[in-house]
Amino acid sequence: MTNEKILTKKFIFFAGKGGSGKTTCSASFALNLARKGFKILLVSTDPAHSLSHIFERKIGSKEIKIEENLWAIEIDPKKEARKYIKKIKESIKEVVSSVIVEEIKKQIDTAFLSPGVEESAIFDKFIEIMDKIGNPYDKIVFDTAPTGHTLRLFTFPELLESWIERLIERRLQVINLMKMASKVDESLRKKIERDPLIELLKKRREKFLLVRSYLQNKKNSCIIFVLDAERLSILETADAISLLKKHGIEVDGIIINRILTKINSKFFSKRKEIQKKNLDEIKTKFKEMIIGYIPLLESDIYGKESLEKIKFDKFK
Repeated sequence: MTNEKILTKKFIFFAGKGGSGKTTCSASFALNLARKGFKILLVSTDPAHSLSHIFERKIGSKEIKIEENLWAIEIDPKKEARKYIKKIKESIKEVVSSVIVEEIKKQIDTAFLSPGVEESAIFDKFIEIMDKIGNPYDKIVFDTAPTGHTLRLFTFPELLESWIERLIERRLQVINLMKMASKVDESLRKKIERDPLIELLKKRREKFLLVRSYLQNKKNSCIIFVLDAERLSILETADAISLLKKHGIEVDGIIINRILTKINSKFFSKRKEIQKKNLDEIKTKFKEMIIGYIPLLESDIYGKESLEKIKFDKFK
């Protein structure tokens, strides 16, 4: 993939192992796009909230302007999960009898601690953010959480779609039984036919299908993995790319971070030899996917001036 092709994408995701440099790459890339004249929203789903540190200012759950053409937001998984649970509680009032509402609310509070709730909540936020493409943003750049969380997020649409299909099927079975029991009550029968839960589930399914289409449509989306030239990083990246491919999601490219250049000691000379072997493996394993190299910098990345120093060398 060429640099020019990336510029045609609407959604650019930076993924990878924790500590690989996703935040640095996504922030630098977003800043570069903004200075080219694109209206950019930079989104972090990483609980570490490193964007605030890089830009040296508080970035919260609401979009804030960093500079001309660049806005940023940090999604807080726990906060979004609480909002998600609250939304569910409000929606059930219109669906179930008031007699059992309180009992269901207790069950929902318990579900708040269950695995997958945060991912589901973040996924809802993803939908909300992606809907802003074209108005007001030209492109949205995502700084994702470490690989495991990101894989669950990317594969969520497929998993939830089948789950919702089963819920709709079961609800329809209940409705058919209710219709049979209410043949003599015409008003009740009409109310059943306009079942609000079915409508709610259908709307959710449509949203999941929309995000799935975004992720699978290569004209819209681009997924870039950031990795170090280290053995574990290579293996984790290869496994992640393979898993996403099984779900119909193609990874577009990789950026290799912290390449050793000038070496003045025996210790780093040895490290460079090991890194060269790993680089050769990356070139073999990922072939045409490499889109950039970032040398190991002398100083920490902190502030916009340091982001400007990052150059994605050897872009194809």
